[in-house]
Amino acid sequence: MNRSFYAFTAVQIVAVAVVLWRVFTWRGAWNVQRDIGTGLVLAGICGIALARFQLGRSFSIRAKAHALVTHGIYSKIRNPIYVFGTVLVAGFAMFWQRPILWLLVLIIVVGQTLRARREARVLEAAFGDAYREYRRQTWF
Repeated sequence: MNRSFYAFTAVQIVAVAVVLWRVFTWRGAWNVQRDIGTGLVLAGICGIALARFQLGRSFSIRAKAHALVTHGIYSKIRNPIYVFGTVLVAGFAMFWQRPILWLLVLIIVVGQTLRARREARVLEAAFGDAYREYRRQTWF
């Protein structure tokens, strides 16, 4: 693992801490939408953490084919970090109750879909039929 991996992970940890601090020190009015948003933020953070843990040394910032990870959450979802990242941002949109944030969710979905396709090409080139079979059995 190189420095950029550790720097990226450190930035993510700090960002999660800031997010949690901001959500749990909110002094404004709470309502059902804000409650659901908080739940989605927490689910997104936990899902990303679980996926990163299960991916282990295969995690990289750029698309690389270290190993084909097919256990745990990866046995159901090919790109759980992207899925839970979208859940996290959707939670923010609900928590902050700013309709413009749903545009950010849409932009993230498009970006993550494009990135997932790029990664799929790398993995298919490296793992061939094993990846194609894995892709057939999993979602996104």
